[in-house]
Amino acid sequence: MINTTYKLDDFAITLPISQIALTTAQQFASQQPNSAKAEQVRLNTLAVAVVNDYLQMMEIPTNLTASDSWNPVMQLCADVADLEIPSVGLLECRPVKSHEQVCSVPPETWEERVGYVIVQVDEDLKEAKLLGFTKKVATETLTFNQLQPIEALIDCLGQLRTSPIDTLVNLSQWLVGQFETGWETLETLWNSPIARSAYAFRSPMATSEAVANQAEAFTRRAKLIDLSIKVGTQPVMLIVEIAPDANQQTNVRLQLHSTGNQIYLPTGLELKVLDHSGSVFLEAQARSADNYLQLQFRGELQEQFSIQVALDGMSITENFVI
Repeated sequence: MINTTYKLDDFAITLPISQIALTTAQQFASQQPNSAKAEQVRLNTLAVAVVNDYLQMMEIPTNLTASDSWNPVMQLCADVADLEIPSVGLLECRPVKSHEQVCSVPPETWEERVGYVIVQVDEDLKEAKLLGFTKKVATETLTFNQLQPIEALIDCLGQLRTSPIDTLVNLSQWLVGQFETGWETLETLWNSPIARSAYAFRSPMATSEAVANQAEAFTRRAKLIDLSIKVGTQPVMLIVEIAPDANQQTNVRLQLHSTGNQIYLPTGLELKVLDHSGSVFLEAQARSADNYLQLQFRGELQEQFSIQVALDGMSITENFVI
C-alpha cells in the first residue's frame, strides 16, 4: 500500500474545484430522493466537472451537458459519471474519497466507455486529484495500482480523435429525413417545459405561418445547449437550418436563442463556426439586449465544420459534415 501511494503521488494532478462545479453539484444533489443518492450524485458531478476542467485546459473539446451524468433521469436511475468527448466517445470519471484505497465501478459503466479516470475528491470539497487512467474495467472494484499516469489519457484521446465522417452530424442526411439523436423539431422543443418561453414572440420566425413558409426552403433542427453557468440560468437553443444551393453548395444558417424566462442571452455569450482545422472563420457575441445571435455561410459537399457555444470559459462544441 505504501508503494502504491508513493506512485500515485508521483503522477497525480491536483486541481481546484470551481464554484461553478460546487453549485451545479449541489443543484443536482438537491433533486435526489435521499441523502445517499444525493451524495453519490454530488461526488459524480464534481468528478466529471474536474476532469472537464482539465481537458479544457489541455484544449480537448468536451460536451459536458450531453453526458448522462448531466441528465436528471440518468442521475436518478443509475450511478454514472460520464463525460462526452466529441468524435471520441464517453469517458467515465469515477470519484473516490480521500481515505478510500479502491474505486467502485458500477457494471452499467463497463461498456461504451473509451476509458476511466479516477478522481479523489477532498473532504472539504476544495480540490480534487486526478489519480490516473485506465482503458478497460471488468470488475466492480478497481485498485489504484491498475492505473496509468493521467498523461496516458491525453495520449489515448489523441489516438481516438480521428473524427471519422460517421461520428459527425451529417447534414446531407437531414435532407432525406434522417436526423441524429438529440436534434429535435422546433415544435418538440417549444412544447418542452424547459424551453417553453417568450421564444415564440421574440424569434424572427415568430408565427406558425412564418415557420411554415421558411420550412419550405430550409430543413431545420434544434438542440438545447446548457453551459451550467449558475443556478437559474436557462439553456440556450441552437437552431441549425440547411438548404441546397443551385451551384451544389449548401446554405447553412445558425441561430442561438434564449429560452425559459430569460428574455435576453447572457452578455458575452459567443457563437462560433470553426473550420476542419479548428480555426474560427465566423463568430458573433451577445450584447446586453440580444435575444438571439445568427450566422450564415455556404459549404461544399463533405466539408467539415464545428459550432462552438461559449461563455465565461465554458464551451460546448458540435461537429458537422455537409
